[in-house]
Formats: sequence, structure tokens, C-alpha cells
Amino acid sequence: MTVHGPVMPIWSCGGCGLPWPCATRKRELRAEYADAPVSLALYLGSYLVQATEDMPWTPAGVLHRRFLGWTREAGQAVPAVQQPGTATAPAELSRGA
Repeated sequence: MTVHGPVMPIWSCGGCGLPWPCATRKRELRAEYADAPVSLALYLGSYLVQATEDMPWTPAGVLHRRFLGWTREAGQAVPAVQQPGTATAPAELSRGA
């Protein structure tokens, strides 16, 4: 078990006092969830929800970057997402006259 767990409701690290997750805990989490990035995102997402309740004055974007933004490594492929309004309609079948 790590000593770098969150101290709530201030969300500092119990091991080093930095904002949680600290660099050490991030390294540990990357190793623990190396083959399960979605599980890591779900785990951290649950902490993000708790942190938003504990720190309502903190902008949502700041908390998102702190809890989830670091989980994607530089150069990691991002799945393609179709933008609204860019879908193509299927070609109409020609009808016999």
C-alpha cells in the first residue's frame, strides 16, 4: 500500500504534502493500471467527483487536468470521434422506372 494517498477534504498527498495525485502516486498508478487505462480513468473519475464536492471553488478544468488530464501520455493515439453534422448519408438506391 502506498503512503501517497489523498488526505481529504483538502486533497493533498499523505506522503509528501503536494496536491494529490502527486508525481509519485501518478507513477504508481501508471504501473498498477498499465494494462487497464479505462479502469484507471474510472478510478480517478470517482475521486474527481469527490474532489468537486470537497472543493467547489476550484474550476472544473483545473480538477479535470489534475485528476484525469495526466493519464494520457504524449503521443498516445486518441480514438477518432465523428463530429456532429459530418456524417454522410448512404447513397440512395436507384429505383426502377
